[in-house]
Amino acid sequence: MSVQIWTYLLVGITFALYIGIAIWSRAGSTRDFYVAGGGVSPLANGMATAADWMSAASFISMAGIIAFAGYDGSVYLMGWTGGYVLLALLLAPYLRKFGKFTVPDFIGDRYYSKTARIVAVICALIVSFTYVAGQMRGVGVVFSRFLEVDINTGVIIGMVIVLFYAVLGGMKGITYTQVAQYCVLIFAFMVPAIFISIQMTGNPIPQLGMGSKLADGSGTYLMDKLDGLSTELGFNAYTNGSKSMADVFAITLALMVGTAGLPHVIVRFFTVKRVKDARKSAGLALLLIAILYTTAPAVSVFARTNMINTVNNMEYSSMPEWFTKWETTGLFQFDDKNKDGKIQYVADKSTNELYVDPDSMVLANPEIANLPAWVIALVAAGGLAAALSTAAGLLLVISSSVSHDLIKKVFKPNISDKGELWAARLAATVAVVIAGYFGINPPGFVAAVVALAFGLAAASFFPAIVLGIFYKKMNKEGAIAGMVTGTLLMLFYMTKFKFDWFGGGTPEDWWFGISPEGFGSIAMVVNFIVSIVVMKFTPPPPENVQEIVEDIRIPSGSGEASGH
Repeated sequence: MSVQIWTYLLVGITFALYIGIAIWSRAGSTRDFYVAGGGVSPLANGMATAADWMSAASFISMAGIIAFAGYDGSVYLMGWTGGYVLLALLLAPYLRKFGKFTVPDFIGDRYYSKTARIVAVICALIVSFTYVAGQMRGVGVVFSRFLEVDINTGVIIGMVIVLFYAVLGGMKGITYTQVAQYCVLIFAFMVPAIFISIQMTGNPIPQLGMGSKLADGSGTYLMDKLDGLSTELGFNAYTNGSKSMADVFAITLALMVGTAGLPHVIVRFFTVKRVKDARKSAGLALLLIAILYTTAPAVSVFARTNMINTVNNMEYSSMPEWFTKWETTGLFQFDDKNKDGKIQYVADKSTNELYVDPDSMVLANPEIANLPAWVIALVAAGGLAAALSTAAGLLLVISSSVSHDLIKKVFKPNISDKGELWAARLAATVAVVIAGYFGINPPGFVAAVVALAFGLAAASFFPAIVLGIFYKKMNKEGAIAGMVTGTLLMLFYMTKFKFDWFGGGTPEDWWFGISPEGFGSIAMVVNFIVSIVVMKFTPPPPENVQEIVEDIRIPSGSGEASGH
């Protein structure tokens, strides 16, 4: 069977599975819709959390970025993985013990203020829409290549699928759908990696294959081969970095604390029964995430080496069918500048004739390596699972922020449970439409957009959550001032240097030499400083709030969550 038939088959089966799970686990109450009834097992929650977190950025884009950035791309591995350790140890158990559905709910109650709640809702919406833009682009990329429809049609198909199981099932439907999506995405990522590792080095373990000798009998190590190919074409050696240490540190820190402050990740720890289960599921999620994250560097090395060997200095007319099909998506573009009919892929932009979008590398990798059609189709199904799982989690954050934190807690406190459930579903529907717009008009490639979302989460939520848990004298005035300042500063920097607003700017103009992806670290520090300074000059929080803060830090992890 052809790649397209296999793709229709595998994507159709997985979509039917997701929809079936959504129907089976449809939400009947707001508690089901927001936190899956609070009775999810640590293993199921760990798998769902891993799928929620390993988005299109992890599956599609991260290995692509590492393939082109080499050593510099390691910041994504360190930041996103380290963030989970931070989340498991520092935040998850305490937030779970506080017993609230959402991050704005925690901030609104901890800081005893409707204003704080509204600011937190606005921050949650900004972060979530920035993040979901990357997911919908990932959906469009997969559909446009493998189902041979245009990207806009692909995004619309993805919107319909996500809308169905997110609106019908809420967190309950999403949780069990994400368990299935984790199985699909991890299988889809590992199978081609194992195939190509055996093909290139004879070693079936990709993590070891990356550091092994080539199977061609030359005695050359794969990494040495890639370094040589890169320098021959004028690129930096793959194993050398070009970023400053300050920027590497800033990006890693922003991704770490951004992970710990992402609202769609934090809400997962409200779905388990006990406080200790929150910590346990965070640990399980880290192990499950590590399977993909330790494999991604190997996939990037395999993809980059195969791509250079396959395309450079080759006759365009004799390129295989996969190259032509990727050209139609716009993610591979050939411009024959010297009119010799050959593809010149070099670092010098004036003579380089090939543009390759980093988002294409993981998806094109099995085709470049000439793997079986079913493996190529499996990667498409995995990419969709990764993008849709995270998109669904983000849409739930958006809908719950509107229905629970704005409508019920601020504007209409007497709304019925049924009315709130319908408001949540309506909010999710509107959010899907907006997310679809971002997917059709994306602001950048997937991982870059997602990195900015992490920076926004670091700049807005992380200080308010940490100070709210560990500093009982932090008051509403300090938290609100910090969140507003950090978010506005990050938005200004992001729009100035990433999207060329406010007169634009070049890397030479970066403040402190920090890139937009890493500036969340600076904005976070500013948030902490503003929060503490304002707190010093304003009234302390009420005694009952200080007592609640004292109580949630008591490590009584084995019992039921108190819920106050």
